[in-house]
Amino acid sequence: MELKLWFSLLFLHVIHDAQSSRGLWTADVPTKIPALQGSCVVIPCTYTYPKPASKLLNRWRGFWRKGNKIVATNLPKWKLNEEYKKRTQFLGNLKTRNCTMLLDGIRKTDVGPFYFRIEMPQYKSFSYTKNMVSIEVLRDPQPPSLSVKVDDDKVTASCSVSHSCPSIPPEFSWSRSGIVTRRSKKLNKWKWETMSTLTFQPRPSDFNKHLNCTVLYRGGKQAKNSTILQTW
Repeated sequence: MELKLWFSLLFLHVIHDAQSSRGLWTADVPTKIPALQGSCVVIPCTYTYPKPASKLLNRWRGFWRKGNKIVATNLPKWKLNEEYKKRTQFLGNLKTRNCTMLLDGIRKTDVGPFYFRIEMPQYKSFSYTKNMVSIEVLRDPQPPSLSVKVDDDKVTASCSVSHSCPSIPPEFSWSRSGIVTRRSKKLNKWKWETMSTLTFQPRPSDFNKHLNCTVLYRGGKQAKNSTILQTW
């Protein structure tokens, strides 16, 4: 009796391992992403599916949907819903299980929820409706973070913002000329930080007056922050 039970447990363990190695129908996406109205948002997405035992897959069709509306697809000739026509790009490579999408010109109605659907004509199709993404549409941007360091004969000012559209990051402008550099880094799955750094040799006229940093977002909205340079 004990031997039969041992074989039964071993059989179930082998089945579980086989299923785990072949994968499940899952999509890794953020639940909610804040995005500025008029700007753009990149929805990062990776997906998995149970690997077929003997079939070699070579065709993938991907669709982002909002209810019954098709928002984006990797099929270039597909006619999208008018509401999203020319506003979306399918950035992912389905062969590598990447289903990332860009949505441009964010509107108040773009709250979602959105979900991804994969179609493999020689295998199966699946809608990842348990992995939906909502967008929190922000009316106005937050002021950028601004810091200034005065060291001997050099001023270094850094201006940074976080955003959700690495494909089209914000632009920066300064009220003072100098050497400007810019860099971006990923903070989490959907959030990025872009920073502009201004370096210059100060003149007496630079002190006790405002140094301004202005950020221009995709879509035209602006945010500004300023500080007063103090003499050392």
